[in-house]
Amino acid sequence: MFHKEGQKIIITTFFIVVAAILASQFYIELEWVRYAVQIAALILLIAILQFFRNPKRPVTPNFDEILAPVDGKVVVIEEVDEPEYFKERRKQVSIFMSPVNVHVTRYPASGTVTYSKYHPGKYLVAWHPKSSTENERTTVILHTPKFGEIGYRQIAGAMARRIVNYAEEGEQVTQGQDAGFIKFGSRVDLLLPLNCNITVKLNQKVVGAKTCIASYRSDDDDND
Repeated sequence: MFHKEGQKIIITTFFIVVAAILASQFYIELEWVRYAVQIAALILLIAILQFFRNPKRPVTPNFDEILAPVDGKVVVIEEVDEPEYFKERRKQVSIFMSPVNVHVTRYPASGTVTYSKYHPGKYLVAWHPKSSTENERTTVILHTPKFGEIGYRQIAGAMARRIVNYAEEGEQVTQGQDAGFIKFGSRVDLLLPLNCNITVKLNQKVVGAKTCIASYRSDDDDND
């Protein structure tokens, strides 16, 4: 199954590939050149199809866990000062997505959208330290039953030129539900409470709506 954000690109690419194959068949006399053009066209179509794939991942909502919002690799786990919304220290977990990863963004937890804002910006490489604050991005805050307010940011990378965000303020959302899409290479930052328990490690590969990023830990647990 393919994501709806890729429908126009997939259809356009399909017709371009068909046209290229037919044109090469009739107008290119050198056999090896003709085959090279046709194979390149098919590879392009396959690449577009794999990029916009949207695998179904059923989720049983769990209020005690924050799930990965995207597929990719954990590149940052640190405490940061979050100036846009929380204006306090948060645990940040950043996931980098390469062009071969599934690029669907899924809600990491169930709750209510309390903040959703788009920021225009630069297109630094997604792993650059300043990409979280200087790149084109969206910031979404969810109020959850156990963790309180948590946030995530969709961040454009050097190749990503369009961020799609479905979160609307006041909306009730469900863990694992489709929350948007980032086209062609990007990063997502999770902004979590300091008292949560991070369950992933640096360089770990995670799967959206499957891998647990953090689990709930009450203040009482710290006193045990």
